[in-house]
Amino acid sequence: MSRSAQGTIVLAAGGTGGHLFPAEALARALRARDLPVALVTDTRGQAFGEGLTDIPVHRVSAGTPGRSLISKARTVLTLLAGSMQARRILKDMKPAVVVGFGGYPSVPTVFAAQRLGIPVVLHEQNAVMGRANKLLAGGARLIATSFPAVAGLPRHVASVRTGNPVRPAILALADRPYTPPGGTLSILVTGGSQGASVFSTILPAAVARLSPEHRLRLRIKQQARPETMEQAREGYAGLGVEVELAPFFRDMAGRLDACHLAICRSGAGTVAELAVAGRPAILVPYPQAMDDHQTANAKALVDAGGAWLMPHAQFTAEALAERLAAFLEDPAPLALAAAGARSFAIPDAAERLADAVLDAASGAVPLGRAA
Repeated sequence: MSRSAQGTIVLAAGGTGGHLFPAEALARALRARDLPVALVTDTRGQAFGEGLTDIPVHRVSAGTPGRSLISKARTVLTLLAGSMQARRILKDMKPAVVVGFGGYPSVPTVFAAQRLGIPVVLHEQNAVMGRANKLLAGGARLIATSFPAVAGLPRHVASVRTGNPVRPAILALADRPYTPPGGTLSILVTGGSQGASVFSTILPAAVARLSPEHRLRLRIKQQARPETMEQAREGYAGLGVEVELAPFFRDMAGRLDACHLAICRSGAGTVAELAVAGRPAILVPYPQAMDDHQTANAKALVDAGGAWLMPHAQFTAEALAERLAAFLEDPAPLALAAAGARSFAIPDAAERLADAVLDAASGAVPLGRAA
């Protein structure tokens, strides 16, 4: 099977880190093969980070539809303008393939590529196909997925599970063994890109319901939104538990490596990182997530034995306290869940995605759904 490309490989990504992280990982994998790469993002999009600063970045207009008719009409006009800008960029560049990572910032470039007859690969991070990818899927040559099953995939388009690439620092944890808690249970609490105000309320209230002996065995590292930081601090005051609160943790890999249990949302990137690191988690899906995709993401990891699902409505102080007390009394389920999470991981997702992209560029038929 040929895995080469004649021309630049264009990555269309923008918006949140959930779209940019896998695009950046793919860029690294392609550059390691000495292949030319360019990024097309929206006018607000970030360039790639350290080590990829020499990748050309082109910017086009894009927008996300609001709820009002005026907002939706304005977004359509913006996307059309962005598509014309992208068309000029692609005609000059003559890329071998365009890879879209979902989100509306990718729409103008992918749409323009399809109109120009350039092969398109879509990468879908979630277990429910995102609306931007769903809009563009009919004209794709291949859809690369992160989950074993993805709701909304078109039957006539080939698909292959490549996994969701993670950041290099997280990937370095793939071979790190999980050490079950002894006397102390270390908990990492994160809220994802949307934050999670509810954690600042529920976590302290749950800890308050534990016995003093149990509290003394907890070590909590918790991300808290700035507006709820004081509320969380006051909630933990006087409970005798060791807590670190911060709006953002820069060394996420180190903190994930050190924890025995994560309590977090279930965005696609979070699920992929938990799996690669082999860390058990209590997953509380963001209730306003589009098409409730975070619940579908969480269920996939739960089915692999790597996590426990607590829907937002059931994420109460009483329920969480009961679960934490059980782990403190018997940590064996945590070790089993760590193994389950790792069984779900695809550590070489970036390389698999690179292979799939090059197969699509060369016209090779990928493994996946029958046409």
